[in-house]
Amino acid sequence: MSVPERPSLDGLAEKWSERWEAAGQYRFDAPEQRADVFSIDTPPPTVSGSLHVGHVFSYTHTDIIARYQRMRGKHVFYPMGWDDNGLPTERRVQNYFGVRCDPSLPYDPSFVAPAPGNKNVQDISRRNFVELCERLTIEDEKAFEQLWRKLGLSVDWSMTYTTIGARAQRVSQLAFLRQLQAGEAYQSSAPTLWDVGFRTAVAQAEVEFRDHPGAWHRIGFRTPAGAPLYIETTRPELLPACVALIAHPDDSRYRHLVGTTVTSPVFGVEIPVLAHEDAEPDRGAGIAMCCTFGDLTDVRWWRELKLPTRTIIGRDGRILPDAPEGVAAEAYQQLVGATVHTARERVVAMLRSSGALDGEPRPIVRPVAFYEKGDKPLEIVASKQWFIRSIAHQDVLLARGSELQWHPVGLKVRYDDWVRGLNGDWLISRQRYFGVPFPVWYAVDDQGELGSLILPDESSLPVDPSSDVPPGYTASQRGEPGGFVGEPDVMDTWATSSLSPRIVCGWESDPGLYALTYPMDLRPQAHDIIRTWLFATILRADTLPWRHAALSGWILDPDRKKMSKSKGNVVTPMGLLDQYSPDAVRYWAASGRPGTDTTFDQGQMKIGRRLATKLLNAAKFVLSFPAPGADARVTPALDVAMLAVLDDVVRQATSALDAFEYTTALERTERFFWVFCDDYVELVKQRAYGASGDADSARLALRTALETLLRLFAPFLPYSAEEAWSWWHSSSVHAAGWPVCGGASADGAALDLASSVITVVRREKSAAKLSMKAEVSKVAVFAPTAQLEVIKSIGPDLAAAGNIASLDVQAAADLRVEVSLA
Repeated sequence: MSVPERPSLDGLAEKWSERWEAAGQYRFDAPEQRADVFSIDTPPPTVSGSLHVGHVFSYTHTDIIARYQRMRGKHVFYPMGWDDNGLPTERRVQNYFGVRCDPSLPYDPSFVAPAPGNKNVQDISRRNFVELCERLTIEDEKAFEQLWRKLGLSVDWSMTYTTIGARAQRVSQLAFLRQLQAGEAYQSSAPTLWDVGFRTAVAQAEVEFRDHPGAWHRIGFRTPAGAPLYIETTRPELLPACVALIAHPDDSRYRHLVGTTVTSPVFGVEIPVLAHEDAEPDRGAGIAMCCTFGDLTDVRWWRELKLPTRTIIGRDGRILPDAPEGVAAEAYQQLVGATVHTARERVVAMLRSSGALDGEPRPIVRPVAFYEKGDKPLEIVASKQWFIRSIAHQDVLLARGSELQWHPVGLKVRYDDWVRGLNGDWLISRQRYFGVPFPVWYAVDDQGELGSLILPDESSLPVDPSSDVPPGYTASQRGEPGGFVGEPDVMDTWATSSLSPRIVCGWESDPGLYALTYPMDLRPQAHDIIRTWLFATILRADTLPWRHAALSGWILDPDRKKMSKSKGNVVTPMGLLDQYSPDAVRYWAASGRPGTDTTFDQGQMKIGRRLATKLLNAAKFVLSFPAPGADARVTPALDVAMLAVLDDVVRQATSALDAFEYTTALERTERFFWVFCDDYVELVKQRAYGASGDADSARLALRTALETLLRLFAPFLPYSAEEAWSWWHSSSVHAAGWPVCGGASADGAALDLASSVITVVRREKSAAKLSMKAEVSKVAVFAPTAQLEVIKSIGPDLAAAGNIASLDVQAAADLRVEVSLA
């Protein structure tokens, strides 16, 4: 036994993380049976700078479950991934190096990256840009891994993957080709949500609504009789894109106009007046413009009423050069090339001068659709994109959601609501650069027009159509008549992340591993990506991909706002790990219940540090007593009662962790630990020293409790539990096995009574400003008859702990303690 003179948390993370790695402590050791495996579909964090305490919060929850299952005897399959492709990475590279991708530029093999912080933005080729992305993500991933190791995540670092790596690219492209061949993936030209800043299509799940300033404009159209027909709109700039006016069929104000045409002001277009059930009589004037396209309602009306298209906004967010058919060219030319904001101002000025604007615009603040990573309102443009069928599978998706065990169960409603509210198939293509390429080319006919798709052989995956040549062609035929061109778009990062179970489990590459680990046991994730990651993974799976979903909440700042890098209110965790210790930070994280938003609280970290330090000191104190003899037995009532209470703690903690209620398990364990330290140890220490009574029983009970407590705390406080365990064991506590209930037949009455009496004694001494070691002349304990013998049996320990000269026990209706100090 080697117990340090002054136990400390300092340096434990470095000491034990190195030893765990050297010993391969958390390597996945494949068993023969699937039933012996617990597999975890760990979220790959986005590599775009640095991790924050929100990541530490949720990933700690997963690690607690992983460590618990490993101690339960499971072979835990716990890989880590990095989500390193997509917009966040591109934006970080742009800002870090001061570069901008221009796909029209040729690759420069001698390109030298600008120094970080370069202010003179430099245009570079797509390939050079991708190389910078790869270079910076490698550095970021090293920093991420360093932090995760210090936090004590017990992942198998030999199984790390990246969403841009060859393995992930092959799985993504293979899954896409299989879905394409099955008709589940398709390409279509359709109205698409579009971010004009990033110049890329956006999926429905990536849209968030933000309050945005605007104004109502009351605009007069002209009826065939020459009378004004007023509509109200917040987007007057879309007037030249108007294709119909829509009223509710039951709205008596406009029923007589349905089926007629009116003339738009300024642009002079004949516009039909039509009826649709989705028109809102109580909104604005009760009759609305349908423009191509202002919002998703416009898209629905356009599709259902088979309306024409008048497109005026381009992919850059500016007004297109050619006026739609029938639109007055002279008025339209005043808008060409203008941004949406400028076009709005010009249209309002024209309406005002023509007399078609009734009154002045009325300012409002309204919810407007934004890309979750963008800073400009979304537009809707017609473009050719790749989709995965979703709406057709709503019933299957809902059924799978019911099969899944949700923790907490109340969050299932978010998934159900999302599936029921789908209004389009999942758009998976992005007009970006650093992503998994679509594995397709297009044949070019003799006139230079794009024709049929050319697909690669599955054995050649992964491929990059921008540089690789399709089967049967040569590189010289790229872009030539009779040749080919590659698909320039890349897949949305969710299209790869949605395949994480297949990527990590060895789909189509390692049948043995796949059979052992898939379907997976656990999907841990934050509740805000239920509609993206969780939904998309279920959509693309051939069966339910996991048995359980454990959901974490957000971390909130002191103003109760979500911590987010985009909001600039995040706290980076490395300094907290150094200041308080990883165990203390893990304690704070474990205090946040599943699915519940939790406030960032350094006070909880201080409590966690105190707990971890106390665990070391308590272990040192217990181990300071001589070891019990080989034939030692636990017999005194107090010792038996303490172990009986501990037995119940094990039962409750086990039940809680089986249900992924890690907070409950920690609370129950911690509560007992302080009773053990503050009451039981103090009550029996004199006996354990050998001063009186059955010393071996006290020593055995103390060591049994310590061993059990270290195992109970191990998933939460892995460093301090391992350190204390190492003082008297040669193996790891994390391989020791989870404690099992001893089946104690006794109850905890003796411990409860002893705690109650000694608490009163301490209180009286404190009130009299006496030392806790001061002698008490007499303590009278009044208790019901059924408790008298129990109190008498613990009398010697009470007397020793309280330095009580005389202990008198008498019958009474209720428990009462009287203390005579003098």
